[in-house]
Amino acid sequence: MDIVYIRELQVETVIGIYDWEREVRQTVSLDLEMGTDIRDAAATEDIENTLNYKSVSKRLIAFIEESEFLLVETMAEEIAQIVMQEFGVRWLRLRLGKPGAIRGARDVGVMIERGEAF
Repeated sequence: MDIVYIRELQVETVIGIYDWEREVRQTVSLDLEMGTDIRDAAATEDIENTLNYKSVSKRLIAFIEESEFLLVETMAEEIAQIVMQEFGVRWLRLRLGKPGAIRGARDVGVMIERGEAF
C-alpha cells in the first residue's frame, strides 16, 4: 500500500458546542493519509491514474467551510465518508485538530482510521 497525504490543511468553519462558538468561525487543521496504489500513475505519469490530492483538498475545503458541526468527532466521520466514497479510498488515517481550543495547548482533536489496509 502506498500513501498519498495532505498535511496541516487549515480551514475556517463554525464548530463547537458553546454559544459563542456558534457565532464565530474557527480554524480546524487536518492531516490526511490515504491508502492507494501509485504504480499506474508512476508508469504513465498521468494524473488520471492517481489519487489527486488537489482534488481531495478542494472538496474538503468546500465541505468544511460550508459545514457547521458541534463536535470534531462528527466532522471527522463526515470527512472520512467523503474521501472514501467520492475518491474510492479504501483506507485512511485522519487527524482533525482544533488549534487554540484549550488554553495552554497548541492543538486538540481526534485521530481516526477507517477502512482496510491492503
